[in-house]
Amino acid sequence: MTRSIRLQFDNGRGERLGAVLDRPLGRPVAYALFAHCFTCGKNLKAAAHIAAALARQGIATLRFDFTGLGESEGEFAGTGFLANVEDLVAAAEYLAAEHGPARILVGHSLGGAAVLAAAARVPEAAAVATIGAPADPAHVTHLLGDAVEVIRREGEAEVRLAGRPFRIRRRFLEDLEAVDLPAAVAALRRPLLILHSPRDTVVGIDNAARIFQAAKHPKSFVSLDRADHLLSDEADSRYVGTVIAAWAARYLEHHPEEQAEAEPAVNQVVARIGRERYLTEICANGHALLADEPVRVGGGNRGPNPYDLLVSALGACTAMTLRMYADRKGWPLEAVEVRLDHAKIHARDCERCQEKDGMVDRIEREIVLEGALDETQRQRLLEIADRCPVHRTLHGEVEVRTRLAG
Repeated sequence: MTRSIRLQFDNGRGERLGAVLDRPLGRPVAYALFAHCFTCGKNLKAAAHIAAALARQGIATLRFDFTGLGESEGEFAGTGFLANVEDLVAAAEYLAAEHGPARILVGHSLGGAAVLAAAARVPEAAAVATIGAPADPAHVTHLLGDAVEVIRREGEAEVRLAGRPFRIRRRFLEDLEAVDLPAAVAALRRPLLILHSPRDTVVGIDNAARIFQAAKHPKSFVSLDRADHLLSDEADSRYVGTVIAAWAARYLEHHPEEQAEAEPAVNQVVARIGRERYLTEICANGHALLADEPVRVGGGNRGPNPYDLLVSALGACTAMTLRMYADRKGWPLEAVEVRLDHAKIHARDCERCQEKDGMVDRIEREIVLEGALDETQRQRLLEIADRCPVHRTLHGEVEVRTRLAG
């Protein structure tokens, strides 16, 4: 569904970091930067699902591997929390230079603490969202267990996290202890959204309360109810992405000149389907839509079916045509409501159809006119409804040319 582009950028220390840019089909309305949880990586399923949900709302998201993880160069043992912050700043600079400024910063777990610490150095960021973030980065040391004392004493130690071995050095602990995150949150001066699960057993819900108390308004909290720390249920991670997009929309400024530039020179509709059964993403002249099939035929019912979209086009065209006509005449039309139903019927039941075999499509259209219109005006508007361009297209000859892209 979402177009995912693999790329690399320099972290400012001569190392290339692996990244993925998840884009909507049309021109993005904004760009987001995502920071993953401790040792997780950009390919964590939750990160991908969050980015996909943001893309469906028109927001492109850059997610990347911190230095020494996943597809990024460098030695993980030689990094620390402050290096993660530097990686975030480098990612924001790359995004601004090559694609668009990072208007939204999103961080999961320790990545949430990192975006809070990095936000002051990303001036373009209009909003910050954290997911299961600790109020103190040093909270992560409890994951290291008895190895903490070994690291302090000997300078480094190998620990197993999520079944994988990692070498941790003393610098990592020192970085965590050196950060005053409450002070960074208090000085954030950005709208902040805190998402946290009350059932989080890795980073307790009290961390969300401490971040919320330290933050200045505007600040918001969303409980993730039954979710676990890693958002392992796809429904939870997609919900997080959808909520972030809806919340951030309030803080994304749209300038008229940017909107004019964003309008494509050619009106093109793109429909793209992936492997989520029948769920189809549509970009119609830069505007995002979803289509799906009902559950009863194997779909997920996450959007209107294709016939719903077709009939909706007739309804919208009818309403617009009546609005234009009434305005031109100076008639007191306050509002138009067009109600439509589509069905397949036997041709023999169609009085106006010449063919009497097989099935034909029937669209029932009911128009509600609001305003102090007299009967002559109302009847004239009823006649005008049949003149809307989509109505004429449906009754005229249509040629559809199909070819395979090269």
